[in-house]
Amino acid sequence: MPAAGKPRPTMKDVAALAGVSFKSVSRVVNGEPVTDAVRDKVLRAVEQLDYRHNLAASNLRRKTGGTRVVGALVQDLANSFSSELLRALEDACRERQVALLAASLDEEPDRERALVSDLVSRRVDGLVIMPASDRHDYLDVERRAGLPTVFVDRHPRGIDADTVTTDNLQGGYDAVRHLLDRGHERIAVLSDLPSIQTAALRLRGAEKALQDRGIPVEEWMVRADLRADDDAERAVAEALSRPDPPTAFVALRNILSIGALRALRAAGRDGEVALVGFDDFPTADLMDLTVVRQDVTRIGRVAADLLFARLDGDDSTPRHVVVPHRLVPRGSGEVPPPHL
Repeated sequence: MPAAGKPRPTMKDVAALAGVSFKSVSRVVNGEPVTDAVRDKVLRAVEQLDYRHNLAASNLRRKTGGTRVVGALVQDLANSFSSELLRALEDACRERQVALLAASLDEEPDRERALVSDLVSRRVDGLVIMPASDRHDYLDVERRAGLPTVFVDRHPRGIDADTVTTDNLQGGYDAVRHLLDRGHERIAVLSDLPSIQTAALRLRGAEKALQDRGIPVEEWMVRADLRADDDAERAVAEALSRPDPPTAFVALRNILSIGALRALRAAGRDGEVALVGFDDFPTADLMDLTVVRQDVTRIGRVAADLLFARLDGDDSTPRHVVVPHRLVPRGSGEVPPPHL
């Protein structure tokens, strides 16, 4: 990767190194027919100059007025949070007559890099990313070339860029405090992997709420390794089998809420054991599930506004927008402990 401050390689640089014409390089990077010998020369020069990730360079994109395509990378297209976010982005893009390309990252850093490379090679005009990687300075070259990038749900590491997030620390705190205020003390917390930024923040908030009430966080109270609804279902069943089981659960991700609900119903304990979820989802209201609701539609809309502002020429310092959340009581989180 070129050192910070150095100009990124251009097609002219590739042409000079390969010993071919500018037009030949243009044909190769645009997938047009050339001889195998010319293609091999150009590809060797592309690799040597680290031009492979630069196919969305501004002087390629700007000459045609942009491709009018935006890329969006979320953790899981099937998850209700991701789908609601994408719908908000899609609506904003439609207003601008811009197409949206979307893909799932599945919490895999290598997949993130590969998909970013693929979208850049397709010359997208901008990116919205719900990041999986622990470092994002690999985007420096593209961002210096003028590729707007907005991060949603999580902050990037290694770079400063526009972000749109929820206060996950406070959200986790609010979920547990809601139960504490109703007299619960034996509260079990279900969380995703601590390596995930949002999961770590929500868990810190949940533990802080307990500590602020003078309740020590015992090992049995926290499961911070749950990836799927089945994992949460087993964790709740195990907790309920304890001699002195929890009187309430907090599920810090929507899919974990589903597993927790399933376990409570299987044990015949729904309506007896309290449950607060983090993130709303379709049919949660039918299940009377109390949730900490993120305003996902607003997150998507703000992200789109930031992205299009950059495309329209805004070169101000990066903005960090925190979209408010709110706790929505529906019944499951208002079940009192047995002694009350």
